Amino acid sequence: MKPLDGVRVLDFGRYIAGPYCAALLGDYGAEVIRVERIGGNEDRFPVPVAEDGAGAGFLQMNRNKKSLALSLGSEGGRAIVRRLVATADIVVANMPADALAKAGLDLASLRAIKPNIILVTATAFGEAGPMAGRVGFDAVGQAMSGVPWLTGTPDQPYRAQVNYVDFGTALHCAFGAMLALRERDRTGRGQQVSGSLLGTATAMANALSIDHALNGVERTPMGNRSFGSGPTDMFRTSDGWIITQIVSNPIFARWAKLVGAPELIDDPLYADDMARGDNGVALSERMAAWCLGRTTEAAMEALGAARIPAGPVLAPSQVMAHPQVQASGFVEQVRYPGTAAPAPIVGAPLTLSDSPRDPMVRAPQAGEHSASILAGIGFAADEIAALVAAGAMQTGE
Repeated sequence: MKPLDGVRVLDFGRYIAGPYCAALLGDYGAEVIRVERIGGNEDRFPVPVAEDGAGAGFLQMNRNKKSLALSLGSEGGRAIVRRLVATADIVVANMPADALAKAGLDLASLRAIKPNIILVTATAFGEAGPMAGRVGFDAVGQAMSGVPWLTGTPDQPYRAQVNYVDFGTALHCAFGAMLALRERDRTGRGQQVSGSLLGTATAMANALSIDHALNGVERTPMGNRSFGSGPTDMFRTSDGWIITQIVSNPIFARWAKLVGAPELIDDPLYADDMARGDNGVALSERMAAWCLGRTTEAAMEALGAARIPAGPVLAPSQVMAHPQVQASGFVEQVRYPGTAAPAPIVGAPLTLSDSPRDPMVRAPQAGEHSASILAGIGFAADEIAALVAAGAMQTGE
């Protein structure tokens, strides 16, 4: 038995926040049904990697799921959704409140069908305030958190290329879904779990706001350095780049001895983390000189032996080949129809000592499981054929 065996999730999510939340639940046994339009939703296709146009992110976000392809605007499609909701435990839908209501996926509509249903939603800005109801993606959350302002240069803020706000929102929503399931076990009542990109982004960057509120300092952009430690930066080696993050006096002392500068340990300019952040340019220059004559491997060996937090800066092409990534056990090679090779997909990056995960199931093609899903909730073969003929449903079986 897996932790979520017997839990049925209907995934109406799009792109990352909703689909990744549902994928995490599927990793540990939930039956996840992706409900999408005939031909597949638009989030199938960015960065295509397969003959049918399925994209790289889609393969990651939709592992361990079944696909039900419907015309949600048709009466037949709506009837299917209503019958499915009656069998479900959790509905995931990252869309604004008005779109939820229009689709009949708001909490009141779902409760009319299944009184103890759990609805998990994610919006861009939350459900109150002047921007509630507006749409947004990950980069908007990043920008409003203060992080790109500090990550860039005085002339140009930089956002992260990875959509960490979307992924963080998915994690919060999956956590909320677990809380709601636990509460339902105690009380028998379902409820709505609401996450937002802005909420996630501001939570992740909260220490920056606390710093400003209590210290009154307006931090300025500093590239890869840190205002609260040093030398924290990226450094060029003879054949690549590494990063160090020197936090705390003991680690700083070990670093100073390693680079042949023990006199820095008692220098008042570097007395604590904040002082080292304030005077980080000189520390970065010292570390850069130490790195330049060493290969990445040699630098990493020396830093590791000295117990100094450091890592190589890897290109995407190098990540999956790195021995530490390979040893993690989180990556599975999964073949999707029409790809040039198996896709290296990372499952939930955690382990439960007594609940190992099953091998990953590839992302579904559009409508691949439509007929079997409907048969499982009581539709007869002739009813399924009639729904397909009427354009209410697509099958891929």
